[in-house]
Amino acid sequence: MRLEKIKNTTTKTHAIRRRSLPEEIAEHLRTLIIEGTLKDGDRIVETELCEALSVSRTPMREAIKALTHEGLIEHLPNRGARVASVTPGEMHQLFQVISALEQLAVELAIAVSKPIDIKRLRALHDRMAGHHKAGERKEYFALNHQIHLKIVAMSGNPILIETHGNLMIRARHYRYWALADEDRWHEAMAEHDAIMEAMEAGDQARAGSLLKAHVRRTGEVAGSAVLGLATES
Repeated sequence: MRLEKIKNTTTKTHAIRRRSLPEEIAEHLRTLIIEGTLKDGDRIVETELCEALSVSRTPMREAIKALTHEGLIEHLPNRGARVASVTPGEMHQLFQVISALEQLAVELAIAVSKPIDIKRLRALHDRMAGHHKAGERKEYFALNHQIHLKIVAMSGNPILIETHGNLMIRARHYRYWALADEDRWHEAMAEHDAIMEAMEAGDQARAGSLLKAHVRRTGEVAGSAVLGLATES
């Protein structure tokens, strides 16, 4: 873990205020994991993180506990807390489930959404496309994540929304990894264009099939990245 790099990342995003809630610290730690500042297998050293983020140990421990519950951090016997690692097989299973949930979600969303909902989604999509054209990867990813959550929210199914949200927390930094591949980034944008068009056409079957394949493909690319890291280590 590189203390200076964490400090620099904090400066570039937002400093943690001393009055911040543990949830805010947890969100910042998620960002560090998503963007790769804290990598799979990195030790979680409370004192270093507290110094880097200018917070006390009590809210830091609560934040770490929350991320442990989410599956982003794991505690190993006699080794302490570390950023959770995943095998290629587990990666496949994770994205297999997410792809099925999003397929169901987009089919439900088309069935129950009003025209204004689709127009609002199109506005988000066009903003994301603008970031892609400008080569703004972080901004693209932020909107991409928002769009996936929005589609699921449009389903109107609370159980589906909650289940998907929990899994997306675990998958979020692997999805970010997948976009590090330039070819995959362009491919993903084209896939989103097709999904948006299918939703506007009210084609449930096509939108569901496209979104499922899109998520599966992201999982394949992320899984390859994990396999590559395992081979290097």
